[in-house]
Amino acid sequence: MAKVAVTGGAGFIGSNLTRRLISEGHEVVVVDDLSTGLISNVDQAETTFHQVSITDAKALHAALKDCQTIIHLAARGSVPRSIKNPVATHDVNATGTLNVLEVARNSGAHVIFSSSSSVYGRNMQLPKDESMWLGPMTPYAASKLAAEGYVQAYAAAYKVPTTLLRFFNVFGPRQRPDHEYAAVLPKWIWLAMQGQPIDVYGDGTASRDFTYVDTVLDIAMTAMKEKVVTEGAMNLAYGNRIFLNDTIEMLKKHFPDLQVNYKSERLGDVKESQNDPELLKKLFPKIQPKEFETALSETIEWLKEFGQSVANGPATTD
Repeated sequence: MAKVAVTGGAGFIGSNLTRRLISEGHEVVVVDDLSTGLISNVDQAETTFHQVSITDAKALHAALKDCQTIIHLAARGSVPRSIKNPVATHDVNATGTLNVLEVARNSGAHVIFSSSSSVYGRNMQLPKDESMWLGPMTPYAASKLAAEGYVQAYAAAYKVPTTLLRFFNVFGPRQRPDHEYAAVLPKWIWLAMQGQPIDVYGDGTASRDFTYVDTVLDIAMTAMKEKVVTEGAMNLAYGNRIFLNDTIEMLKKHFPDLQVNYKSERLGDVKESQNDPELLKKLFPKIQPKEFETALSETIEWLKEFGQSVANGPATTD
C-alpha cells in the first residue's frame, strides 16, 4: 500500500480521512501543528505523527519527503478569522501550500489540494462552474486563490501531479462545534443540544451547497487510487441549493424548541452557493453522495454521542 501524508490530519476532514486510509491498509503520515486540530484525533499507534507547521519548510520536507501522495488539507480557516488577521492567513494558506509543493517537486508525490468555493466571491451567478470568473471578497478567499495559482503553476512548470478540489461547506462527524469560528451546522447543532438559541446572519434566505464529509473522503480516496489529476480546479459539491431557513426546519425535527435570532449580515459572507457538478460527475462517475437530511441526522447523532470529544479544543481567537 502507498505511503500517504495528510496535512491537517488532526482536524475535521483530515482525521476522518486518516481513519479511512488506515482502515484500507495504507501507511499514514499526519502533519499538524495542533493550532486548531486535536491530538485526540490522531491515532499515534497507527500513524506517524509530526507536530509541524506547514510554514516550516525544513521540518515539513523532513516529514513528507518519502510519501507517494500528499493530501493537503492544512489551512488557516474561517472568513472572519482572515479579516481579523490577513497576513497570518496568507502565510499558512498560500506560503504553506508553496512549501508542500516544493516537497512534491523534489519527491514526485501526487498532491491533492483542498481549496474553497469562497474564491468565487463577488460572482453571484448560479450554479457555479469551473469556467467562471473569480472574485475573492476576503483574505481567506484570496489566500486560497493564491494557493490554487501555485498548484497549477507547479503542475505546468514542474509536472507535479495535482488534483485541485474546491470544497463547498463540508460538514459531518468530528467537526468542532464550539469555538468562535465554528462552521454553521455543527455550531447550530451544538447550541441546540444545550438548549441555546442559534444566530442567523441575515434573513435566512442565504443558501449553501452542503457536502457530507464521507463524500469528500470518497473523492479523495478515488483521486489517490486512480491518480485522477485535474487540469485546473474542480468543484466538489453536488448542486444542492439548501436554504438556511429550510435547514433550520430540519433541525427543529430533532430540537422542537429551537429558538432563532436573526442578525445583520456579516462582512464577507457569500449570500448564495450552488455548484454545477458536471465536471465532478465526469471525473468521479461512481461516487454517490448521501442525501442532505439523512447526513444531517447522522451528524446530529454523532455530536450527541461523541461531541464532547471534539469540543473544548485549542482556542482560535487570533
